[in-house]
Amino acid sequence: MTNSPSTVLAVSPHPDDVECGMGGSIIKLLKLGHKVHVVDLTNGEPTPHGTPELRRRECEKATDLLALTSRITLDFPNRYLFDNVEVRYKVAEVIRKVKPEILFLPFWEDAHPDHVQAAQIGEAARFYAKLTKTDMAGDPWYPKRIFYYQWTHMRVQFPPAFILDISDEFEKKVKVVKTYESQFAFSDDRWNSVSGSLHAYGHYYGELIGTRYGEPFACREKIGLRDIGGLI
Repeated sequence: MTNSPSTVLAVSPHPDDVECGMGGSIIKLLKLGHKVHVVDLTNGEPTPHGTPELRRRECEKATDLLALTSRITLDFPNRYLFDNVEVRYKVAEVIRKVKPEILFLPFWEDAHPDHVQAAQIGEAARFYAKLTKTDMAGDPWYPKRIFYYQWTHMRVQFPPAFILDISDEFEKKVKVVKTYESQFAFSDDRWNSVSGSLHAYGHYYGELIGTRYGEPFACREKIGLRDIGGLI
């Protein structure tokens, strides 16, 4: 990213995924003056301990804590999300409205099919968003980069293209994640497990770059640098 303010759009399969995967980075980007938009592809329900109303309140609380530039929740079905033309168009219209330079998607390998589909949807929507002869709302737009954040349901070797230092933002990230009580804090045991994972992953990736906490991002494309001034 450049030193001038940029606009980013993070695609989240469900409310809470983007907070868990890149919540610290969102906080940091906003702090640095960038605009951060989020689009949730589903409302995340049904789940064992949630309801649509409760999940909406939790999402609103998390959004306020993050101070996001904007957040949109689409109405595609949780657990049955599928990459098709309809959802591609909807996400492409968000891209054409927001006009992000950077698009963040969930990592493409996951046990949860919604996460896998969300990555495919986001990649296709990036292409669709630049189309000219179409009935989609908004003007053509093509995000320059796609980066993938980590929040998976399987223990895979995540191949980071870069790791962002979130040492100063980490504790606030944990606070934001905990707002989703129906998912992560409905019991002490559940929260201890989730919090432990957040700390373990954050510390591991921070250790790799010589900081206390970090968040990793993958990329299918090569990343170019104009200079080395931003390297840790």
